[in-house]
Amino acid sequence: MPRHKGAAAAFLYFQNIMKRLRWQILVVAVTIVIVALLLLSQQPVSIPILPEAAPGGIYTEALVGSMGRLNPMLDWNNSADRDVNRLIFSGLIRFDSHGLPQPDLAEAWGNSPDGTLYNFSIRPNATWHDGQPVTSDDVIFTIEMLKSAGSLFPQDIKDMWSQIEVKRVDDKTLQFKLPEPFAPFLDYATFGVLPKHLLETMPADQLATAEFNLKPIGTGPYKFNQLMTSGGQISGVVLVVNEDYYLPKPFIEQVVFRYYPDSASAFDAYQQGEVLGVSRLTNDALTQALAEPTLSVYSSRLPQLGLVFLNLNNPGVQFLQSEKIRQALLLGVNRNNIVSHIMQGQAIVADGPILTGSWAYYNEIHHYDYDPDAAMVLLKDEGFVIPAGGGDVRAKDGQFLTFTLVHPDDTLHTQIAQNIQAGWALIGVKIDLQSVTYDSLEKDFLTTRNYQAALADLNTARTPDPDPYLFWHQSEATGGQNYSQWDNRTASEFIETARTETDFETRARLYRNFQVVFAKELPSLPLYYPVYSYGVDAQVQGVQVASTMYDISDRLALIAEWYLVTRRTLEQTPVPTTAP
Repeated sequence: MPRHKGAAAAFLYFQNIMKRLRWQILVVAVTIVIVALLLLSQQPVSIPILPEAAPGGIYTEALVGSMGRLNPMLDWNNSADRDVNRLIFSGLIRFDSHGLPQPDLAEAWGNSPDGTLYNFSIRPNATWHDGQPVTSDDVIFTIEMLKSAGSLFPQDIKDMWSQIEVKRVDDKTLQFKLPEPFAPFLDYATFGVLPKHLLETMPADQLATAEFNLKPIGTGPYKFNQLMTSGGQISGVVLVVNEDYYLPKPFIEQVVFRYYPDSASAFDAYQQGEVLGVSRLTNDALTQALAEPTLSVYSSRLPQLGLVFLNLNNPGVQFLQSEKIRQALLLGVNRNNIVSHIMQGQAIVADGPILTGSWAYYNEIHHYDYDPDAAMVLLKDEGFVIPAGGGDVRAKDGQFLTFTLVHPDDTLHTQIAQNIQAGWALIGVKIDLQSVTYDSLEKDFLTTRNYQAALADLNTARTPDPDPYLFWHQSEATGGQNYSQWDNRTASEFIETARTETDFETRARLYRNFQVVFAKELPSLPLYYPVYSYGVDAQVQGVQVASTMYDISDRLALIAEWYLVTRRTLEQTPVPTTAP
């Protein structure tokens, strides 16, 4: 018995010891875990290393067209020249994709309250590619060249500059005095400035043959380097980065343009690895380009409006003076079908005369979707009889709802006209089609007002300001470009006042009111805004899409941000858990 009692006591003693050790073991285990975590936190932490743009690389683009003269006074009718000149030369100002003016050679500008005086200050660090400073004298010299017979600028621009008094204030400041307020004036301050010190001895009538046109000196982000030739013809031009550019210089060190006769051959050059970009992708190459895995395709709206002009002052079609008839006609046009099928997606449905993307565009105007049933209701409201058994002609007081649509004789406009004809037939409106050359359409029909309806395009290229005065103000109905002869005093007052108002917010409000009136009355029928497509290889990074282009060369507006070379900027570093 005593032996048994001793064993029991020993067993109880062992149990007590184990209980005490269990808590100690637990404390030790927790301590080990904490220490392990602390030790792990002191190890180097891997930080993702992102690529950062770095200088270097050569970008080669297939340019559709041929080289003429690298001179901004002579490139008005040659888009290929304007593309190259866009990188070599600079204007006093430039416009962004919303049509808002931005500083360029001029670092600042201002205008008098009445909108007749504009002062411009040239950047103090702006220099020519040969190192000479840019001065007010260069700008004044360029304006004189612009007005001369030697330049290819349109006559109306030359006439406008002939009415403006240009005053030199000092080397870096100049003043423009307008005969009357004209808010779109800034459009005309984008001309490429020429170096007076190199061209002042050149007679204006000899500008077209000057050697300067083949070895230009400008102020832009890239400098002319050399011409490329093949078979005795100029096949390309090489530009190098301007190290002394007054804005942050581009990353890509060299830009090479190679000339090709059409979009298909330009795209073929990309497929052969000769170029990294294609300046223009037309429908014959677009499908293949979209299927190319290494090519990024960008599209931007062009400064054009496709529309059907309606002659509101033609006694033979007096029914077109009815607002409801015009609304019915627009409801009867399947514009989505035109854009998606005929134009292969290379357009945007238009709802008004102000271009989408512009700071003046008002998106809340009334939008007309394709609705032939609603169109026929409007026709009934106007008293037109709809035959019970169907039929293509509606009659009202003996007058048939039929007229002639004149259109350009090219394939695209012919197909669009036929689509409109078929759509209007569904609502009982019968039209005859008349195809003519585009020159004849403008000269013999629109200008003379000798038409009933006309399919045409309004082209406002190189004029970012949204001013619609020339096409819709009542004063332009006779002798001007108000081809519809729309005579609406309220709408005219809005655009008339906006033309003299320099405050953008006030102008936007006036243009908003104008667009509301236009969308209700529909003096003509807006159809589409064409778009422009181009391609850049995926290895070119930093490419941004300009949603709106006011000139084809605008696709290169942000080329200074493109890059081909990257560098590492972050390294693996330990991250302490506590502050030192």
